[in-house]
Amino acid sequence: MEGVSNNMNEEGNEQGDTIDDINRTTIKEGRVEVIVESSKVFYNPVQEFNRDLSILVLIIYAQELQQTKNLKKRSHVGTFKRDEPRSVAGPSNTNSNDDGITIFEALSASGLRSIRFALEVPGVKHIVANDISVSAVTAIEANIKHNRVGHLVQASHSDAALSMFLYKTDGNYFDVVDLDPYGCPSRFLDSAVQVVKDGGLLMVTCTDMAVLAGNSPETCYLKYGATSLRTYACHEMSLRIALQCVASHANRYGRYIVPMLCISADFYIRLFVKIFTSPAICKETTSKLSYVYQCVGCKTINLHPLGVKETRSNKPPKFNIPHIPEITTCPHCHHKLQMGGPIWHDPMHDKEFVSKMLNYLNKEPSKFRTSRRMTGMLSMVYNELEVPFYYPIDQLCSKVHCNVIPLLEFRSALLNAGYRVSETHAMSNCVKTDAPMIVIWDIIRTWIKEGHPVSSNRLDKEDVMKNILSQEPSNYINFEQHEDAPLSTTAGLLRFQMNPTSNWGPGIRACNSSNRDLKEEKRKAKQNKKKLKCRDEIAENH
Repeated sequence: MEGVSNNMNEEGNEQGDTIDDINRTTIKEGRVEVIVESSKVFYNPVQEFNRDLSILVLIIYAQELQQTKNLKKRSHVGTFKRDEPRSVAGPSNTNSNDDGITIFEALSASGLRSIRFALEVPGVKHIVANDISVSAVTAIEANIKHNRVGHLVQASHSDAALSMFLYKTDGNYFDVVDLDPYGCPSRFLDSAVQVVKDGGLLMVTCTDMAVLAGNSPETCYLKYGATSLRTYACHEMSLRIALQCVASHANRYGRYIVPMLCISADFYIRLFVKIFTSPAICKETTSKLSYVYQCVGCKTINLHPLGVKETRSNKPPKFNIPHIPEITTCPHCHHKLQMGGPIWHDPMHDKEFVSKMLNYLNKEPSKFRTSRRMTGMLSMVYNELEVPFYYPIDQLCSKVHCNVIPLLEFRSALLNAGYRVSETHAMSNCVKTDAPMIVIWDIIRTWIKEGHPVSSNRLDKEDVMKNILSQEPSNYINFEQHEDAPLSTTAGLLRFQMNPTSNWGPGIRACNSSNRDLKEEKRKAKQNKKKLKCRDEIAENH
C-alpha cells in the first residue's frame, strides 16, 4: 500500500517515447503500482493524503449519484421497454460501468491519481488522464497498461484548458473534473466550470500559499480576483479567496457552486465543490461574498458583504447594495484598517456529506494509509462552526503582552457568555466562535484583571496595548469550567502530518537532472534570506 523502490520517479513531465529502465522509480500507493522517471515526471509522496481524500470524496459522490439515478429509474419504472437492458447497481470497481461516473484529470503527470480512481472508486465508467507533456503521456500509457485499466482510463496528450473546451464544444461533459496544478489553478477554471455536468463535482488544488496568505496581495488579485491580507487566519482566508474565484468563473456561465468540503493541509488547499446551473441562483452570489477589513494594530477583522439578500413573502428575493461601513478606524485599538477580499463568507462544508465520509472510514479503517489523519481532519471539519475565520489565542494575548489564556478557560468563558465555540481544522490552538470581537477582548481584559497583570512599562510604550486595556469590559466574563468546554470529541485525533522527508513541500517542477540540481541550489541560497538580512541590519544598527 505504500513505498517507493528505486528504478524511476514521479508525477509530471518532458519528452521521451519510453520509460528509461536505468533511471526509474517504482511507486506503490493504494492498489496501484506506477513507474516514473524523476527528471521527466513529477511525483510528490507527501500528497498521498490529498489523493486518498479525493478517492474518498469520489466514493461518496458516486454513491449519492447512483442513488439519485436509481430513484429516477423507480419513478419512471413504467417507461422501460420489455427488452430494454437495465444497469445493475454496485458494479465491480475493476470493470467498466455504463451507468457510472466519468472523470477528467486535467494534469495527470504519471497517471497515478487516475489509475487509483479506476481501481479504488466503485462505479467508474470512464477516466481521461490528460497531460501536455509527451514524456508524461508516455508514462501514463505505460502505467495504464501495467495496471491493466485500459478499459477505464484513456491517456490524452493536450493542453488542459483547450481539451476541456473541446469536450464541452462537442457536448461531452464529465461528472468530475480534477485540477491539481503546480501553483495556481485559475487559468484552467474557465473551461473546467463549463465541462462539468450540472450537479457535477469540481476538485481543485492550490499550492501557491504564499500568494494566498498575504505575501503578494497584488499577485493574488491578478490570479484570484481578490487581494489577500496577512492575517492570523491566513489558511482559512486562502480557502475563502479560492472559493470566490471558482464562484466567479462559474457565474459567468450562469452556474453556481455548492462547497462540499474545503480544507487547508500541509502546503496546499483543496476544494471540492458541486457545480449547478441556474442564472437566478447566481444572483445570490453577492450576498455570499464579503470584503475584509483588518486592523493594522490588533488585527481585528470585520466583514462587509457585497450584497444583501432580502427575502419577501410570495415574491422573488430582492438584492440590495449595502451601505459603506461607518467605521474608519478600529474601535478597539484606534488604528487604521486595511481592506482585502472579496472572500466567500458562506459555509465551506456540507456537514451531511462529511458525515458520510466519516461513516465510510469507520467501516473501512484500513482502506487508506492516511485513514487516521483523514478521520482526524474530517472530525474537526464536522465540528467546526460555520462562521468565517478563527482566533489564535496566543497571538491575541501577545497584543497586550499577557500570559496566554489556557484553551479550556477561553472556551469556557465564551460558552458561559452564551456563545458557541469550536476548534478549526486549519490551525492548532485556535478557536472559532460566533462571539463579536468586543467579547474576545473583554475576555482578555478580564483575564488580566483577575490576577494576570501586565507590565506597566509596556503600557507607556505600546499604544495598541494601551488603547485596548484602557477600556473597561462591557460584558460579564466567567472562566468557570463549562461542561462543553473540554475537547472530548477531538481529543487524540491526528490532524497534522509529521515531517515525512527533509525539505518536504510542493516539490520542484519536473525537469532534466541538471536543471533540477540548479533549482535546488537556488532554493538553498534563498533559504532564510529575509531573516538573515534583518539580522544583519539589526547588527549594523547596534
